[in-house]
Amino acid sequence: MKKLIPEGYKALLAMDTFLAHSPLKESHKDLIDIRTAQINGCTYCMDIHNRTALQHGESSQRLFVLSGWREAGLFTDEEKVILAMTEEITLIHQHGLSDETYQLALQYFDETYISYLIMAIISINALTRVGVSTRLEVVKVHA
Repeated sequence: MKKLIPEGYKALLAMDTFLAHSPLKESHKDLIDIRTAQINGCTYCMDIHNRTALQHGESSQRLFVLSGWREAGLFTDEEKVILAMTEEITLIHQHGLSDETYQLALQYFDETYISYLIMAIISINALTRVGVSTRLEVVKVHA
C-alpha cells in the first residue's frame, strides 16, 4: 500500500504526526497504541509500539499484563479510563464509546484532551488495520 498509493499512506501518517505534536502524554499514546494493536491483532504494531513505550520509560511488567489491565492492579484510574475508551472505540461494533465511560473520562480530562484521546484511538485503528490487511511482518531483532 505504501508503494502503490503513497499519498494515501502519507495522509494516514499525517494524523500520527499531528498527534505527536499534541498535548497527549507519551504514556497515554503508548497505552492506546499497544492496546489497539492487541485488539486488532497487528503483531507488527504491537512490536513497534511496545519498543516505543519501553524507550519512553514504560515498565516491562506493565506491558506484559496490559491485555489484563482491569485485573492487574498496575494502572492508575486515569489510565484505566483511557484503556476503556480504547477498547470501546476499537470495538465500536459492540456499542461504541459509552456515556458512562465518557462521563468517567470527564473526571480526569477536559473535553479537548478527550478529543485528542479519541483522535489517537481512531488513528491507530486505521494504522493497525493497514498492518493486518497488508500482512506486515515483525522484523526479528538480533540481540
